[in-house]
Order: sequence, then structure tokens, then C-alpha cells
Amino acid sequence: MDKIIARTLVLFVLCTGGHLQAEQLKPLLMEGKKTLYQRVLSIPDARIYLSPDSASESQEVIPFSVLYVYGKQPEWIQVGYDSFGKTAGWVPEKQAIVWNQALTVSFKDPQDIQRVMLFNSKESIKRLVDDFDINAYQSLYRAAVSGEEIENSPVIALQPEAHLEIRDNFYLVPIKQHEDVYLGNEQARLLEIASVPLDDGEESSKTRETKGKARSYRSGIHFVIDSTASMGPYIDRTRDAVARVFSAIDVQGLTNQVSFGLTAYRDNVLQVPELEYLTHRYVSLQQGTDVDQFFERVNSLSPSEISSRDFREDAYAGIKSAIEDSAWEDFDARYVVLITDAGPRESHDSLGATRLSAKALRQLAYDKGISIWVLHLRTPLVAANNEKAEGLYKELSYFPGIGDFYYGVQLGQVDEFGTVLETLANQITQQVLATTKGVPPIPLPEVVDQQEQTQLAQLQGRVAKLGHALRMRYIQKESGKPLPKVFNAWMVDRDFVNPERSSVEVRVLLTRDQLSDLKSVMQQVLELAEEGVLSPKNFINDLKSLAATVSRDPSSVGASTSGAGANLAEMGYMREYIEDLPYTGEVMDLTLESWEEWSAKTQIEFMQRLDSKISYYQALHDHTDLWVTPGGGPVNGNSVFPVALDLLP
Repeated sequence: MDKIIARTLVLFVLCTGGHLQAEQLKPLLMEGKKTLYQRVLSIPDARIYLSPDSASESQEVIPFSVLYVYGKQPEWIQVGYDSFGKTAGWVPEKQAIVWNQALTVSFKDPQDIQRVMLFNSKESIKRLVDDFDINAYQSLYRAAVSGEEIENSPVIALQPEAHLEIRDNFYLVPIKQHEDVYLGNEQARLLEIASVPLDDGEESSKTRETKGKARSYRSGIHFVIDSTASMGPYIDRTRDAVARVFSAIDVQGLTNQVSFGLTAYRDNVLQVPELEYLTHRYVSLQQGTDVDQFFERVNSLSPSEISSRDFREDAYAGIKSAIEDSAWEDFDARYVVLITDAGPRESHDSLGATRLSAKALRQLAYDKGISIWVLHLRTPLVAANNEKAEGLYKELSYFPGIGDFYYGVQLGQVDEFGTVLETLANQITQQVLATTKGVPPIPLPEVVDQQEQTQLAQLQGRVAKLGHALRMRYIQKESGKPLPKVFNAWMVDRDFVNPERSSVEVRVLLTRDQLSDLKSVMQQVLELAEEGVLSPKNFINDLKSLAATVSRDPSSVGASTSGAGANLAEMGYMREYIEDLPYTGEVMDLTLESWEEWSAKTQIEFMQRLDSKISYYQALHDHTDLWVTPGGGPVNGNSVFPVALDLLP
């Protein structure tokens, strides 16, 4: 009996000792940090091995998995899926990317900026940056664009001529390291990056080969029309403009390649029930390829006989409906054209349905590859506040790298409105013709003094630039060429020739579950602040804690701050989380002193921006077509999307 008891005690000690040892096992800390662990990002085709030996048993790792580093051996990394002490095995060092924060970049559309060059070492690009040697940089750039080989050139890759859409070709450009520098008089950053496509392009190329000839380039134009009492003449003129464009489409043999949809909107029907509807889709893009079907449906559209409550209507609800209720995947060029004589209901407007700001709604459209255009009929009444409406519509219609797609028409100028609408629609049709028929690309407009151009000429110039960009994307997509795979490359994040222009968009890789957690926590923080439960200091610390956690380790969002419990500031970790981040959002730089110096109006506007971001998270979460499941299969909580840093706290 004593032996049995002794043996049991020994087993108990061994088991509990092993358990304690497992609990004590922690990932390796980042250099110079006390709380932040080293992490890596798995590349496609990575495998986890039972031991640091390629001959040992292994299993596939889902691409873009964030793994914690528990140990290192030459050419091998011991990893785990979390920081709680459970290791998963060993990954070859070449199959993982050091990634100690969640930031990634995407290249901007190279319309008004040069394509980004990637260099083989930090030293080679730093010399050019420190000397601001434009001549030497331009010499390397010309050689890279022309394909000329230069002996011992430090340039190892060039951004593709076409803008790579994440929704079409999912790829990541994780930031591995950075260094702050000055490019001329502008602050810039040198970035060490890795270009990691999810698909090498071979499968899509083979698929196209089996299908034969690539499908034709298609444009979808979805009108969103204010159908309140004052809009009758403009609804009629829109019908007339579309009829003329349909005739041109038929003559040029482009039937089924340019499609029109139409959604009408009014305003809050709870306040004015006689308005009958908030939004109503009359024609889908699928129905709008057929001229007879289009007009059969649109001819029933008539303006309301009842006025809305004030000089604003819910234009954002109409645009959001057009974005969400259309099958955009069949179209290469995607346009939503808003036609209205009233300002929009903003995110904080109690009568607004979307709770989205102009910036958040624009980002939602951009995420889906849609550009928003606005034809604003400016009423002479002071109460209409045309200047404020113009500012909001310019922000709503801004397209990165090109500018806004806003056109203001004085109310009553029906002919001018019709001419503008026909001109733009025909310009889009001509772009389809140029792409489909293999004719030379539509030339971009010459750069002239913007002040001397008419409003229409300026807008046409932007339409031409956008059309060129969309055409290049289509050619890249249909070519079947694999996306570039470049590891350990260095770049500068600003245009070398025009340093005031950024060459990248900063994003944070989030899973769908992480975005949901972020929405819940941020909503809780805002609600507690509005109820007076949180002091200004705790409110700011909770927000900064949330922002820092999203940038560093999104998987910890739910645990790092709850709106009522301990946050990173209280735990003393805030500085460690924030320092060394290459990019931060507006919350990171907010201090209690600056908050207290703000007027009540500025504080309210800040809170409204945060509330609009929460609405954007919900809308993005619900758009399942945007989410990518790296391991394949249906969209789930582990599906990922790179969320724009500007829309994060």
C-alpha cells in the first residue's frame, strides 16, 4: 500500500510538474520589449513539422496564420497558435515572415505617381533618399520600366503597371521593418516588406485556357436618383440621356457590355409616411443590359408629391442600397452616379438610416471596387446650404490618386445637366469600346492649368484617368500572369519625384471575428463614455488601448480593454505597444490635454466619427463577398480582409 501511495505521489508530482512547466512556457519576447511576443506570418504552402527536420511528420498551415515564436534553431522556428504555452511544432524559417505587428500596405493606383521600385537592401535605397538624388532614381526607374538590364542594379522588382485589387487577387505586403527618413522636406519611411500573393496565378490562367477566349470588358453604371417633389425634370432628362447612350451602344456593337441600373431614394418614412419608401430599386444591373426592360421598369418612376422634412434627404441610404443590392462581380468598371438637389443626412443625423459618414461610405464602395460620382443640382435657397453639401459630396466621391467626381449644376439648368450626364456616360462607353475592340488606349488628358479648365473638362480628365486605371486592371487580370513574389525588399513609402504624395495605403489584416470583437468593444467604450461611466482620461486610454491592440495583436482586442476593466495604460504597457509602429491612427496621438482643449463641438464630431466607424465595421462584416478564406471553403470567422487604417480607431 505504501508503495502504491508513493508511486501515486510520484506520478502526481510528475504530472503537475509537467503541467506547471507547460504553463510557464512563454513565447519569445521582441527585442527590447517586456510584454510583446515575437510573431511570424505563414506564407502559402507553409507546413508545421513535428521536429526541426523536413523528414518528420508535418501538416499544412493555413496561409496568413499569425504564429507565436517559442524557440529558434538554425533555419527553423518553433511556433504556437497562441501565447498560452501550447506549441504546434516547427516551421522552416523561409516559410514564415517576421511580423511583429498587424500592419500591411497596398500599392496605390499609379496614375499621378510613379510605380514603386523595390530594392535589394536598405543601404541601396537609403543612399538615394539621403541625397535626394532624383536623377539617379529616375535613371533606375526608366531602366526598370523599359526592362533594361543594368549591371549590379539594386532594383529587384517594380510595382505592376496595373493596380492590384485585393478583392480580385488577394495579396499581402506585410511591413517587417521600418526606418523614419526625410525625402526632400517630407517625412517618409523606408519599409522592409514581403509581397505574398495567396494564389500564384497558375490556376486562374489554366482556368481561362479551358474556357477559351477571355470574357469581354464590362461597365456597370447604377444611377441613384433623388425622387422627391422637385426632381421631376431631372428624372425625365436622365431617362432621355440613357436612351441616347443605349442607341450609341447598339451602333458600336457593345450590347451586354454596358449596363444601367437605377435606384430611387427619398427620406425617412417614419417622419413622413406619405413619401412611401426610403429606397426602391427599379432596375438591377442584370436587367439593365436590355433597353426595353430598362425603360419598362424606369418609366414608372415619378417624383413624390410630398416634400421631405427639410432640405436634406437620405442620399447615403440610396448609395448604400446600390452598393449592396447589385451583383457587381460581373463588371470590371463599376460606377454609382448620384443625382440630387439636396444635401445628405450625415452619420449623426437621427433621421439617417445608414449611420455612415461620407468617408466610411466611400471606403465601403472602394472596398468593392466602386467609384461614386455626384451630380449636385444646387438650389438657390440659403437653407439648402450648398457649400456644406458640396464638401460632403466631394469627400464621398473622392477616388484615391485621382480626385473627386463631383459636378455642381445650378438648379433649373436641365440642359446643362443632361449634357454633362450624356458626356460622362458616352465617355465610359468609349472606354469599353477601346478595351473590347483592341484599339489603342484612350489618351490621358494633357496637364494644363486647372484654373483655366471648365468644371466639365476637369471632370472628364479624371474620368479618363480612372478609365485608364480600370483598363490596366482588366488587362492584368485577364493576362493570367502570376503576381510577383518578392521577399526582403526595401521601398520608400512616398513618390520620389513628388514626395508630398504617398505611394501606399496602410491596412490592418483582421479576421471577421476580430472585426466583430472590435465593433463590440468600441461600441461599449463609446456607450460608457456617453453615459458618464468613463472619465475623459479613462475614455481616451481605452480608445488608445484598443487602437494599439488592433495594430499590434488583433487577436487580443476583446481581452485588452473592456470599457470598464484594465487597459494597456493602467497595466503600464501602452508605450510598449505604440512605440516603433510605423503608422498610427488619429486616436494614438490623442492626449487628455488636447481633448480638454477641444470645444464641445469638436469633441462631439470626434465621437460621431467613431460611431460612423462602428457602422462601417458592421457593413464590412456583412459583405461576405469581400472576405477571403485563406485555406479555402466558405466565409467564416477566420476569413480575412485588410481593413484601411483610416477607418480603425
